Amino acid sequence: MNYKIIVGIVLFTLFVTLQSEAQRRRRTPFEQYSTVSFGAGTSSYAGDLAPYRSPVNTLFKTMRWNINAAYTKHYTPHLAARFGFTWAQIFSDDEYYNRGGTPFSGAYVRNLHFRNNLKEFSLVGIYKFWGDGRSPNRRAKFTPYIFAGVALLAHNPKAMVPDSTSYDRYPKNKRWIALQPLGTEGQGQPGFEKPYSLVTYSIPFGLGFTWKINDQWNVGVEGGFRFSGSDFLDDASGFYPNPDILKNDMARAMSNRTLEQIAARTGRDRTETVARIVDPNNPTANPFANGPLGGWQQGDFRGNPVRKDTYMLSSITVTYVLPTKIKCPPIR
Repeated sequence: MNYKIIVGIVLFTLFVTLQSEAQRRRRTPFEQYSTVSFGAGTSSYAGDLAPYRSPVNTLFKTMRWNINAAYTKHYTPHLAARFGFTWAQIFSDDEYYNRGGTPFSGAYVRNLHFRNNLKEFSLVGIYKFWGDGRSPNRRAKFTPYIFAGVALLAHNPKAMVPDSTSYDRYPKNKRWIALQPLGTEGQGQPGFEKPYSLVTYSIPFGLGFTWKINDQWNVGVEGGFRFSGSDFLDDASGFYPNPDILKNDMARAMSNRTLEQIAARTGRDRTETVARIVDPNNPTANPFANGPLGGWQQGDFRGNPVRKDTYMLSSITVTYVLPTKIKCPPIR
């Protein structure tokens, strides 16, 4: 089922529930309240460098971190709206596909990698399966919930320069460089698309649980998917361009990395594994000796232009219930 249909069903369900809650509220007064929360957890990525069909690489080997903060307004016993900010890193590396003969061994030859620090501003609706009591201190002790909404996403994919003496001018702490300005798939050149935007949207949805510690504090866990509006969170989407049209040597080096003998991120020698993959009948030959490798040249797929990138977030949160009334000292 298309993810837009799934999110549409969730949002429609929340809307219908809101209407029924509004009618019930006329009969049972509810004291609205607000909370602030802070959390930290993990992030994972699925896309051109970590396909869904390889769940170990997608969910575990590419795992990184996220931290988040949110303000939530609880309008009814079951419904709330949350505005949140999340800072997360996503990552992947084709070097994980280093076993010849697997369906993804060609990715090892491709030799791309990236990391991307995401800044997400989200607005989501929350439905709590077990409703709160009439006031904040009577909220449920254990609350499972679902959420769905929209988010604004800022990103900037980066990768390490090749492990070569040609790039010794880059100190070790500056070898991660931004990829979008390079136009690694020809973006910005005549006849190609314009450079991709570093701001896009995402559609977050998922589920979570909260536990009431006391009248002021909750702890919780949450996990969710984000379907992004971009296929360039990893800087890979379409086809290898003609290297001659790229803007400079760095763009050419970062566009097609198949001929790098040493993996830039790990420093491992790739010769033996690449030889076994590209020519299993002659695994002792030097695969980098005769120029570009067949299957990874101009016009060949560099990414998958059909499916956009996705990321997953999980976190442990601590929530504080804001006072609903400010008590003023008595006037003497």
